[in-house]
Amino acid sequence: MDESYAEYTPQDTARDLADAASAVVRALTDRRDLSFTAAATLGRLEREGPARLTALATAEGVTQPSMTQLVQRLEAQGLVARDTDPGDGRVTLVLLTDAGQDVLAERRRARDARLAGLLAALPDEEQRALGAALRTALPIVLRMLGDTTAPRPLPAHHTTGSTP
Repeated sequence: MDESYAEYTPQDTARDLADAASAVVRALTDRRDLSFTAAATLGRLEREGPARLTALATAEGVTQPSMTQLVQRLEAQGLVARDTDPGDGRVTLVLLTDAGQDVLAERRRARDARLAGLLAALPDEEQRALGAALRTALPIVLRMLGDTTAPRPLPAHHTTGSTP
């Protein structure tokens, strides 16, 4: 084992992981059209399907009145809709619209393009090192977080973005 990591504690790993995640989020978050909470709410609806407003508020860590206002704004933009729960006609569910899915897809394309540009500025050796580190770390981090979705498989022959 490398001696520089001999005294590396779980707290050191936690701090470094949080710092890395924060730096990436700050660099890639597009706040021009949607707040972080709005984008997170749309993403949750995409992943988990229609939800009660109270469940969304709890999941996103905001008050029910705040989530109500957010859903009203998203509804006015055509990104979400409300529908009656088929299992209980007294309950209203919030669901993602096709326009909401399109907005999420476009945000992801823009995010990925921005990140690809940042990666392209790195030397090839650093791009390969970062790719190798992520192929090791991502499955571990997802398992640690209890995320049951498998990461996308990586290509067998990963290229660095430079052309041969």
